[in-house]
Amino acid sequence: MFRLDIDPSAKLPVYRQIIDQTHFAINTGALAAGERLASLRDLSRRHKVAINTVVKAFKALEQRGLVRSGPRSGYHVVGPSAAAAAPAAEAKTNASRYQARGVSATKQEVHGAIATLDPGLYPLAFCKITEDYLTGDPDLCNVIHADGSGTKSLLAYLHYRETGDPSVFRGISQDSLVMNLDDLLCVGVTGRILVSATINRNAKRIGADALRELILGTDAYLARLREQGVAIFSGGGETADVGDLTPTVVVDSCCSAVMRKSDVITGNEIRPGLVIVGLASDGQASYEDAENSGIGSNGLTSARHDLLSAHYRQTYPETFDPGIDPALIYTGPFRLSDPLPGSRQTVGAALLSPTRSYAPVIRSLLSAERRWIKGLVHCSGGGQTKCLRFGRGVHFVKDSLLPLPAIFRTIQRVSKTPWKEMYQVYNMGHRMEVYCTARDARHVIEAARSFGITAQQIGRTERSLSGRNELSIAHGARPLRYSIPSSPIPSSPIPSSPIPSS
Repeated sequence: MFRLDIDPSAKLPVYRQIIDQTHFAINTGALAAGERLASLRDLSRRHKVAINTVVKAFKALEQRGLVRSGPRSGYHVVGPSAAAAAPAAEAKTNASRYQARGVSATKQEVHGAIATLDPGLYPLAFCKITEDYLTGDPDLCNVIHADGSGTKSLLAYLHYRETGDPSVFRGISQDSLVMNLDDLLCVGVTGRILVSATINRNAKRIGADALRELILGTDAYLARLREQGVAIFSGGGETADVGDLTPTVVVDSCCSAVMRKSDVITGNEIRPGLVIVGLASDGQASYEDAENSGIGSNGLTSARHDLLSAHYRQTYPETFDPGIDPALIYTGPFRLSDPLPGSRQTVGAALLSPTRSYAPVIRSLLSAERRWIKGLVHCSGGGQTKCLRFGRGVHFVKDSLLPLPAIFRTIQRVSKTPWKEMYQVYNMGHRMEVYCTARDARHVIEAARSFGITAQQIGRTERSLSGRNELSIAHGARPLRYSIPSSPIPSSPIPSSPIPSS
């Protein structure tokens, strides 16, 4: 029999405890659809809670479509599947869970803000590329990139607080570095890279032990990349104690490189008639120490709240924005130590899997024959729709995707997030796309497999009949369709060779 566990001394109000525990029981099947719940008066008397508090909680559950009222203050369970389609307001919330949590998968505001800025030497390239302002060499160019581990650092903080183990922060150092490095790969940078790391922390919550692991973790991962032939070095960094700004910790990096203009992957060759080879985000590469869930560093705001239970809301209020709808804060059934369904990992290990870098693979390919690669897309922010930002008049068809990793299956099952949004937020099984000819696809696949990474042809590029960039993803009976309103950069003829410098 389902029983509530009410703690009047907890930070979370009692009515919220009733809502969360009942919602959780329905999601996990402890309360089955059609089951009659105890009367409100019985609940009030049994738990010594004011009747008005119980009424308030069950009205909220009814508004979510989880329960329905019956005679004599009785309620019956509707069930999570029916609730997902119940009220229009709830459906609207579920359809944009990521945005409702203050995060944008499309970053339309960002793209709008930079639309009038100088796009650099190669407007279709994955990263902005400038003249060589550092040395003034007309044959060279500069690339600089900034990114970070995002809210994944909050997961490390939760693990740290729950276990006392600071070594988890080493993976966060890797996440921050890879989010920069693998974007640079997409323009052909595989060496002579200089890194600067920034750690913003609340010193009251992130102690010297955690700080040490973040700093040493950066150095250790750079050394591992160099062992794989990737020439990347530390240029120092900054550690700032900014408790007023940062409740826990934020880890960011900046990478810069100088490269020959003749080596740039300009993006000009992403056009109809190519095949797309996807490099898996999960499994265990030969240069990794443990199995990777494939989660990467994007979508962790939703993944954290959709998978983890109300325990974390009650215990660690510093890890979320109090302005977010409480119905979207830590709504899942799991603790970090729970096993992840369909996986050998725990939920915590899966969420904290360090982001894989594809640098050894891409370096190997470019060293062998640069002409094999017509374009590279790092499926980070925007997930599987990232490709829409590149090329012109291209219809990207992804109809043979790699198997869906357990972490993404579980997120969708627990949260009921629409599949269309899932593909916009998460990498869904491959985080690097190589655009090449059908003849050269085998070279890409063989290179990835030589490092223990699964790879296969996951799609192709066709001419877009609308003239806009479009994407079709095979999922279920009908493909998921996406498009970009207009060309991501001012229209001009696509040169057949790299744009000459002035």
